[in-house]
Amino acid sequence: MTDLVTLTRTLAEPDRDLVVLAEGNTSTRVDDGVMLVKASGSKMATATDRDFVEVRTTPLVELVASAESDDAEVNRVLLDARLDSGAPKPSMEALLHALCIEEAGAEVVAHTHPTAVNGILCSDRAAELVAGALFPDQVVVMGRHTVLVPYADPGLALARAVRTELHRHLAQHDRPPKVIYLVNHGIFVLAASADEALAVTEMTVKAARILAGALAVGKPTYLTDAEAERIDTRPDELHRRQRLAKGDSR
Repeated sequence: MTDLVTLTRTLAEPDRDLVVLAEGNTSTRVDDGVMLVKASGSKMATATDRDFVEVRTTPLVELVASAESDDAEVNRVLLDARLDSGAPKPSMEALLHALCIEEAGAEVVAHTHPTAVNGILCSDRAAELVAGALFPDQVVVMGRHTVLVPYADPGLALARAVRTELHRHLAQHDRPPKVIYLVNHGIFVLAASADEALAVTEMTVKAARILAGALAVGKPTYLTDAEAERIDTRPDELHRRQRLAKGDSR
């Protein structure tokens, strides 16, 4: 819990420009079929242990995979999924957190709305964010392939859109993404630890700023597939990536 609260408050530091007010949410796996996720309406900047709720993930994943449901059903499932019926209501985006944990194997998930990233996600150039890598450390920290999800109504519709693109990515690349971009919305970061979640978020923001600069002066020059693959598989870079996942970025 301490790591999750620290991550949550760190992501909300004003100078990072990742969230304001009650935007964003975080989660972590706590046991098989159980996650800890930020409660609806809680502010990341002032988060404490009381702002998180333990939730069963299976009912949420099953809801996303179901054919039909309405807002009332979503609300009922979210409330019934709580281990403690007296706990706060989970964030609506708990549906996406459950997907990232159960279907993509993430241990920690961080959802933010970075201004630098949303400046591109809210433009007609959003696809450039997933067109390739611009620099080596982007590959090391964020992986070679990320996911772009078209705009969908936040909540169940968005969770279903993410599920579709996540399954497509897993089938194509045989490993989960570290970043899911949501058009006109924000990002989901999938990580092995709270430290990695912060590092990936920071690198995603840096990559967006570099991309915006490249678009302002011309066309982005992406690394070739061979160049990106070389970075992705070099022993020294794999070592750095492993240490990053464990919370040691040196």
